[in-house]
Amino acid sequence: MYEPIRTKSVHSTMAGDPSDFPHRSCEEELDIQLAGHLAALLAVTDELRALTPSADLETAAGRLAGQVARLRGGRAPLRAQPSAAGEPMGLHRRAHALAGRALVVAASRADTAAAILSAERMDAHAAAQAGPRELSSAH
Repeated sequence: MYEPIRTKSVHSTMAGDPSDFPHRSCEEELDIQLAGHLAALLAVTDELRALTPSADLETAAGRLAGQVARLRGGRAPLRAQPSAAGEPMGLHRRAHALAGRALVVAASRADTAAAILSAERMDAHAAAQAGPRELSSAH
């Protein structure tokens, strides 16, 4: 009923041998994902530093930059100039969520240093969010 296809499909995605294109291991993919989450957390931390400077945020930013550089093979993360505009509670919520995502990836990758740093940042941002509520409920 149908004539068999005699030519190679134009929809083929492979250029011959499967080794013609680069492959990444699962660990390399997790490294990329973890570095992305930590870099995003670093950007939010920089924004918070511009709004509410503190030694804790300075230390956290340095540690985050170090972890991102380690995961990216020594390449330091690009850091934008913070705008010093925004609402700190929203930034703390965002940072808490990003730290949670980083923690999940770090745990699946068994990266203890990144997992500890992520958990510490989650705690710090949760405390920053809870602080004003506790003060306002005490009145």
